[in-house]
Amino acid sequence: MNLFGVILAAGQGKRMKSKLYKVLHPVCGKPMVGHVTDVLDQLNTDRKVVVVGHGAEAVQAYLGDRAEYALQEQQLGTGHAVLQAKPLIGGEEGITVVVCGDTPLVQQSTLERMIELHKERGAAATILTAEMARPQGYGRIIRAADGSVSKIVEQKDCSPEEDRVKEINTGTYCFDNRKLFEALSKVTNSNAQNEYYLTDVIGILKGEGEGIEAFCTEDEAEAIGVNDRLALSEAERMMRERILRAHMVNGVTLIDPANTYIESGVVIGSDTVIYPGSVLRGNTTIGSDCLIGPNADITDSKLADGVAVKYSVLAEAVIGKETTIGPYANLRPGSVTGEQVKIGDFVELKNATLGDYSKVSHLSYVGDAKVGRNVNIGCGAITVNYDGFNKALTEIEDDAFVGSNSNLIAPVKIGKGAYVVAGSTITHDVAADDLAIARERQVNKTGYAAKLKARFKAKKENKE
Repeated sequence: MNLFGVILAAGQGKRMKSKLYKVLHPVCGKPMVGHVTDVLDQLNTDRKVVVVGHGAEAVQAYLGDRAEYALQEQQLGTGHAVLQAKPLIGGEEGITVVVCGDTPLVQQSTLERMIELHKERGAAATILTAEMARPQGYGRIIRAADGSVSKIVEQKDCSPEEDRVKEINTGTYCFDNRKLFEALSKVTNSNAQNEYYLTDVIGILKGEGEGIEAFCTEDEAEAIGVNDRLALSEAERMMRERILRAHMVNGVTLIDPANTYIESGVVIGSDTVIYPGSVLRGNTTIGSDCLIGPNADITDSKLADGVAVKYSVLAEAVIGKETTIGPYANLRPGSVTGEQVKIGDFVELKNATLGDYSKVSHLSYVGDAKVGRNVNIGCGAITVNYDGFNKALTEIEDDAFVGSNSNLIAPVKIGKGAYVVAGSTITHDVAADDLAIARERQVNKTGYAAKLKARFKAKKENKE
């Protein structure tokens, strides 16, 4: 049986008070509509239709060819929004899941169970519901004696008895596709808002003798629709707790979960320990047996097993096994290390590759460089990669030694086993096994320091 998904993403989101279109606001690093689309992908939907309106171009630019698009030029209600998908899927046989683009906490497992119930009962529509201790503001689910749905009653229309019902409508549905669009053609806007409501489809189907079911999720967070910054922060908190819990269940130690931020796309191996203040973002992958933090900020990077990162920033870096980084290192995009590399305190790398066992222990900048195996780069050494117009490459071959406070003026090559003496400014290639000295000869002037002191003292006495 065909499975379709319709994502409602046309609302302007005025209460967000933002230039950014509502469904593009991120939750744990990913736009809300991205979370919803991911879930429909996980369901293996045959087709996905995103109904767009305000900010349509931005949503399409983000999702690209992951979905088809239907434009709701005027926002005339949720029923009207779903109706815009009719030219694309209205004539198809199958099941359609309708979900709002601002409900990032809905889960694959929940939708699968809802669809399973829908099929088992042969329902025309199945509503995703939740039990809430404080259901104020939500439509109530009124069930018949056999457990099917009798009706949905909006908060303002509830009788005292209905008002005490805790089961609410989350706004996520599962429909027989043909029956959905047939019922939508009968929905009117005869209400205070002059809008076409998707909830009216339930009443129409019920009136035609169709079966209406409800699946109650165990996680009320799935009911949250983000309409303002307060709800956004609440969704962020719940999503973060869910992510952290999943990592801990999978064998990751979080020393202080309340002070650890991990975005939804991050993968972490077992027996890795994350210390407080760490922020892991984007498509970051961390291996097993790593020590991350305190205060590690890692974005879109890949760390192999046994890596240690302390008080450092990594962005788009690839780190080999058992490498140590920090404290206070900054690895910018294009930084790649081999195994058992040491990147020490206040070291910056950019677009640089370091071979196995190499060391940049402290206070150095290595940019636009290719560094071999077992190379030692001393304190304060710099690859001078920019002449004000162009970037140039520095090459340092295996087993070379670069002394402290050296400047390597690119383009330049330091050969295998070569030795650059501390304080040198290297402007020409150094051949393998050569020693390079590029600094002024030291001159000591006998007794001259005492003469300078006497001169300064005399000047001071004359002023007084």
